[in-house]
Amino acid sequence: MDLLDTLTSISNRLPVLLPTLQTEEATKNALIMPFIQALGYNVFDPFEVIPEFTADMGTKKNEKVDYVISRDGTPCILIECKSCGTNLNINHASQLFRYFSVTEARFAILTNGVNYQFYTDIDTPNKMDDKPFLEFTIQEIDPKIVNEVKKFAKAHFDENNILGNASELKYKKQIRQEFTKELETPSDEFVKLFAKRVYDGVLTPERREQFTQLVHQAFKEWVTNRVNERLQNAIDSSEQAITKGDEVIDEDTTEDAATSNKDGIITTDDEMEGYRIVRSILSEIIDPTRIILRDTKSYCGVLLDNNNRKPLCRFLFTPNQLTLILLDKDRNEQKIRLDALTDIYKHANELKEYANMYL
Repeated sequence: MDLLDTLTSISNRLPVLLPTLQTEEATKNALIMPFIQALGYNVFDPFEVIPEFTADMGTKKNEKVDYVISRDGTPCILIECKSCGTNLNINHASQLFRYFSVTEARFAILTNGVNYQFYTDIDTPNKMDDKPFLEFTIQEIDPKIVNEVKKFAKAHFDENNILGNASELKYKKQIRQEFTKELETPSDEFVKLFAKRVYDGVLTPERREQFTQLVHQAFKEWVTNRVNERLQNAIDSSEQAITKGDEVIDEDTTEDAATSNKDGIITTDDEMEGYRIVRSILSEIIDPTRIILRDTKSYCGVLLDNNNRKPLCRFLFTPNQLTLILLDKDRNEQKIRLDALTDIYKHANELKEYANMYL
């Protein structure tokens, strides 16, 4: 099972599990050990996953970190665990800080079983950073973040590859946080930056107060307008991409919440939503304008370049069953039953793999 599928399975169980997990040990057994196993490490092999790892550090004796993942006898990932109700902060990582400086491990994870914070030594060599370079929560599975987490899996672990990307992840995250702060409460420096570009007079306290409000309003309006533009472009592009056979369907053919043509073919809301999900997934590797929906009486197909020889997937949706159909290069069908349309995201890697056959 793919990491995304496994983490999604754990996520789906959270509403039932969380009320029962009152201790750190319960959190380890129900959430953290399954997470480590999902990464491909054998939690029952004490040479690979070492529980209660101990190392003497000067006057500090017999202090333990909850788990150490070891590769070829060398510690590579330290894991400090807290109970699932704990709000994680850097004060919970005291053992990680100490062990980081006396072991060969370059990565440390602080977790409460639901939230995971990944640390390394970007700022000062051999000293764990105060801020994580990657944060992940099982409650809100983000496929892009899961792709970063996957780099820690046993089958993919490459220290240099992770380190090479860690600083970019860390600083981009912090920059996004600063943007958010400025959006909500513009700092004096931010206000001055724009005021000087549009106003030649002296920035008196009254003028500064005025520009603080103006910058705040202008910034929020700009963000809102950009979001609206992206949404409208996506809607326009989707409308242009929907076809029936070789005929493009325009807005006038819409009937209630579905789309139909003179042949009696109806594109349902579920098919439209499935198409949008597939398009969203594949837009990471393909220009989305090349991804076309073509409906037939037998199934609803998603094609590359509106070419029957380049099927990306098919939908066979009935009132009682949602089925996603993937086709390999020999046109062999793989039928996947879906419990919900969002389950399509679980097969993102397979969709990309099949799409890459045509690229």
